Amino acid sequence: MVTRWLHIYVSMFAFTVVLFFSVTGLTLNHADWFFGGYERHVPAEGELDLRWLIVAPEDGGGENGDASDGAGSLARLEVVEHLRRVHGVRGALSEFSADQTQCVVVFKGPGYSADAFIDRQTGKYQVMQTWHGLVAVLNDLHKGRDTGAVWSWVIDVSAILTAFISITGLILLLYIKRRRAPGLILAVVGTVVVIALFRFWVP
Repeated sequence: MVTRWLHIYVSMFAFTVVLFFSVTGLTLNHADWFFGGYERHVPAEGELDLRWLIVAPEDGGGENGDASDGAGSLARLEVVEHLRRVHGVRGALSEFSADQTQCVVVFKGPGYSADAFIDRQTGKYQVMQTWHGLVAVLNDLHKGRDTGAVWSWVIDVSAILTAFISITGLILLLYIKRRRAPGLILAVVGTVVVIALFRFWVP
């Protein structure tokens, strides 16, 4: 039967992601059980080339036309690559804001963040990298937070595969006459229990 073949092999193909999202559902709901509060901070400092930061009078304002922010002359790519190269900063660039005196650069990744504060007058900066541990990485992967477009697709495909496995399992049950009735009764009971839990115990 095609349905049985699909159920078995799609289940095996999706085994790792289904197991992953099942386990991380537990770690996400009970982070305190798995040292979810762990943090490690690594501070650093340095100095940038002032040519990357200078506020030129002729700029006429920042990238949004705001004459007060003076961000138009920033060599953003050079600043970001310097932080990555010298300090091993990783994650995706989440924020790059600037005014006349300071730049703030923020990087985010699963279980990770880095915040850099740059003085535009001197070129000196401070950067703080924070690691939140393996459990935080797994939880952020589960939520798709700061994980990028590719992992977002992984989550979508995982959801589709899980739904497919459930539906093909139900179809297989319908073909087993002796187990069809008790199986469907259990499915209905399980659905009613979930609805009741939501209705009466979720604030």
